[in-house]
Amino acid sequence: MAVAEENAGDGAAAATAAGEKIKIGVCVMEKKVLSAPMGQILERLQAFGEFEVILFGDRVILEEPVENWPICDCLIAFHSTGYPLKKAEMYAALRKPFLVNELEPQYLLHDRRKVYERLEMFGIPVPNYALVNREFPYQELDYFVEQEDFVEVRGKRFWKPFVEKPIDGDNHSIMIYYPSSAGGGMKELFRKVGNRSSEFHPDVRRVRREGSYIYEEFMSTGGTDVKVYTVGPEYAHAEARKSPVVDGVVMRNPDGKEVRYPVLLTPAEKQMARDVCLAFRQGVCGFDLLRCERRSYVCDVNGWSFVKNSYKYYDDAACVLRKMFLDAKAPHLSSTIPPNLPWKVNEPAQPCENLTRQGSGLIGTFGQSEELRCVIAVIRHGDRTPKQKVKLKVTEEKLLNLMLKYNDNRPRAETKLKSAVQLQDLLDATRMLVPRARSGRESDSDAEDLVHAEKLLQVKAVLEEGGHFSGIYRKVQLKPLKWVKVPKSNGDGEEERPIEALMVLKYGGVLTHAGRKQAEELGRYFRNNMYPGEGTGLLRLHSTYRHDLKIYSSDEGRVQMSAAAFAKGLLDLEGQLTPILVSLVSKDSSMLDGLANARTEMEEAKAKLHEMITSESKLVQSNGNLEYPWMVDGAGLPPNASELLPRMFKLTKKVASQVKILAKDEDEKLTMTSSYEVLPPYDQAKALGKINIDVARIAAGLPCGSEGFLLMFARWKKLERELYNERKDRFDITQIPDVYDSCKYDLLHNAHLNLDGLPELFRVAKLLADGVIPNEYGINPKHKLKIGSKIARRLLGKLLIDLRNTREEAISVAELKSNLKSNPDPTSMFLKVKKEEVDTPRRLRKNEDKRSSSTSEKSLDEEEDDDKETKYRLDPKYANVKTPDRHVRTRLYFTSESHIHSLVNVLRYCNLDESLQGEESLVCNSALERLLKTRELDYMSHIVLRMFENVEVPLEDPKRYRVEMTFSHGADLSPLENDDGEDALLRQEHTLPIMGPERLQEVGSYLTLDKMEKMIRPFAMPAEDFPPSTPQAFSGYFSKSVLERLVNLWPFHKNTAAAHNK
Repeated sequence: MAVAEENAGDGAAAATAAGEKIKIGVCVMEKKVLSAPMGQILERLQAFGEFEVILFGDRVILEEPVENWPICDCLIAFHSTGYPLKKAEMYAALRKPFLVNELEPQYLLHDRRKVYERLEMFGIPVPNYALVNREFPYQELDYFVEQEDFVEVRGKRFWKPFVEKPIDGDNHSIMIYYPSSAGGGMKELFRKVGNRSSEFHPDVRRVRREGSYIYEEFMSTGGTDVKVYTVGPEYAHAEARKSPVVDGVVMRNPDGKEVRYPVLLTPAEKQMARDVCLAFRQGVCGFDLLRCERRSYVCDVNGWSFVKNSYKYYDDAACVLRKMFLDAKAPHLSSTIPPNLPWKVNEPAQPCENLTRQGSGLIGTFGQSEELRCVIAVIRHGDRTPKQKVKLKVTEEKLLNLMLKYNDNRPRAETKLKSAVQLQDLLDATRMLVPRARSGRESDSDAEDLVHAEKLLQVKAVLEEGGHFSGIYRKVQLKPLKWVKVPKSNGDGEEERPIEALMVLKYGGVLTHAGRKQAEELGRYFRNNMYPGEGTGLLRLHSTYRHDLKIYSSDEGRVQMSAAAFAKGLLDLEGQLTPILVSLVSKDSSMLDGLANARTEMEEAKAKLHEMITSESKLVQSNGNLEYPWMVDGAGLPPNASELLPRMFKLTKKVASQVKILAKDEDEKLTMTSSYEVLPPYDQAKALGKINIDVARIAAGLPCGSEGFLLMFARWKKLERELYNERKDRFDITQIPDVYDSCKYDLLHNAHLNLDGLPELFRVAKLLADGVIPNEYGINPKHKLKIGSKIARRLLGKLLIDLRNTREEAISVAELKSNLKSNPDPTSMFLKVKKEEVDTPRRLRKNEDKRSSSTSEKSLDEEEDDDKETKYRLDPKYANVKTPDRHVRTRLYFTSESHIHSLVNVLRYCNLDESLQGEESLVCNSALERLLKTRELDYMSHIVLRMFENVEVPLEDPKRYRVEMTFSHGADLSPLENDDGEDALLRQEHTLPIMGPERLQEVGSYLTLDKMEKMIRPFAMPAEDFPPSTPQAFSGYFSKSVLERLVNLWPFHKNTAAAHNK
């Protein structure tokens, strides 16, 4: 009997020839059988009329011996909680059915070490990782080292952020640890509980030690995960979802299902899907894909997985499984799919997303034929504390030894201290050097010693500020200045020792609670106004099908945090900023930081400004051009600037003297405290900018934020000392922006201190700053253009790349749509697209002369190559939207004031370049006048470029692509100047509102992309710095995609085509 049963499977072909159905056994736990996807696919298989589906059920699987289990030809069996996998193996050995998923390899899936080992064995890319194996909890391992910002495993170092995974594949508690420079803390990922999939713990910094773990490099994926589902080695379906690492809130549709969108896999990813399927011998298999910098990595393999809520996927999965079963058990039967699928008549209609086409909502519509293609914004950071710098020469041995400790005992090497451990060491040394009691100190020290002691005290106060350390906001440089030869300690010759060093402490510039609020609010404004008609759906699932989002930031902490807060408002995210920053914001300091390229020209401008303000012939030329007042030298400088300077100094001295009294009281209280505690752990909320005002501090009469009176006095004393040199009788006009900065900050955040003279000082400083600051970036339009192009050269090149690649993608989509209309047959379309792929690079090169921009998507640094930006394309066959081919690119660049000024100057004065003589400005005259009057580009000021495509204009017509330019000067200062109504309320909240966008073009004007490129290219990074490459869009829609699968699955199309040709 056993022998007869053993051969029962081999008789399947004979049975089907006699009209019997192939028996498909479903040997899985009932909970899995009853799932909607399994039910949908089994129903479709039965609808073919060729299969009998036999459900084993929990009682049979758990209680019956395998000899009593139903006999079947093909077996669906996979492990889940409580499943007896060993028993299923015994059944398979006994009956020898065709296995969709082989059973023995399923043991591998429970051990992440073995999963990675198998992936590597088959050449499938995985993240950079290392294993830490413990035989018992908390076992100390000599090969495992943990420091503040990294772990090291057998010499391999993983800098934060890194990922920590338990080796147990069924343990879903995965941790991500963040660097102290981003705020520190840990995010725990877990299986969805309600609407949450992760939780951020700001105080957790140490890794787990109770078990064995995998440590791997954190991959920045733009906040998106990709889930891939195979059905056999030739079929793979992919879906994108919001990654749990962003804010941990699960996006759900009105039915309560997690929101996911089908996306196209690249050819390389399809090969990876095939390899995963074969490596683990799992026909139906799900795995997780990370897309990072144009490469893809498999980070988890789940085993049997089905897509949820996709009728098209259920159709395909049933068709593929049918072919697998017939090929295995009835190869003599045709596996051709019939033209009309038997279950189609009963399939419910799918809901459709109501998308409308876009026109310009900010300048005026150009008709319903226009579609928004691209949004580019360059944005200044939010409200911050004043930036500060302390310089002092140190000879103290403790400080010199500290320098040697952190520069590997190199006496001439500079040392940078940024980490918490380093700054704690410096604080300990400084505390020992600062005199505890200072009564009578003035009598026995000269002025230089007093200044030195004051500066040491300031260093100590800065390091103690707020009770936390952060490399984002405080950094110290120690530069050796003098050396002497001393005998070596072992007596063998001499060595150098430093005897004097320059200490430079930079601090401040912290994003305030108001700055964070401003950035979030501006993000919400963009969400609601820059994409009219889209609602939040397009943006919330960022960097997926129709919306391709990338956010760049300079290296400054306040800029990074502004970008993260903006992203939170834009994408309607929740929770702390650190995970959002690490997941969504890319740093590019070479593009968004620094003034080095224009330092000489800016020094010239400042020298000219000083001469204009202080000379007798001052500012008469300001009336030299009444028609175009922005064309004169020093436009905007107040005619009485030289008279305002003494008034400014007098008022600065008055404010500083009042703060000194407050600081003295604070200092006396501190002197009475005898013990110093080691600083408590880094406080997340304080470092990253609080959301709300610290009401208790305000009520207690203390300064807003974490600044104490000692530091506040140091800030004002430094301004007083450097604004005017009494011995030389000389004003330093470069201090005007700093005085204005401090005035504005204290008037907004410290008005409760009632500093006499501060409001008047603000008015005087604003008059001077409004003239000085814009002219520091060029004394006249041509000078501004020269400086602007040097500072913003890399950024301008990147903006042209963004616009050009958007156009190329739009052209490729339009051409493919045109081909699809003229070739509705899938087979001929597939063949045509294959040829199109081969011809695409040649077509691009041929058309480069015709189209004005020849720069390609190539970043300014290799590691930040914009062509490496992850692209997600909606799979049109599965997409539940009316216009799946429509694609919007968003690029956001967060930077500082210098880059905003530079970009505005190039946009408005580019036509003054010799190569563009006779061309009109990109900015209309009325906007040029507004810009002259605006002068200050305050916090959250921004320039926005939006590109639209007119789909009714021929592809080769320059008018097909229109660029709209708008700008906002950022924060509105009216709450500082008025005391009534809404302004008074905003002032109480310490927050300035952000002004809405203003037009840079006349209503009805039409700026083509060709014109924009022509005007900007002379000042941007040249095309030859960006080698031509094919935009990734060309590998998108149809290459080895759904059409190919349909051709493979439905060979009757080939017969039809052949008959037609006859």
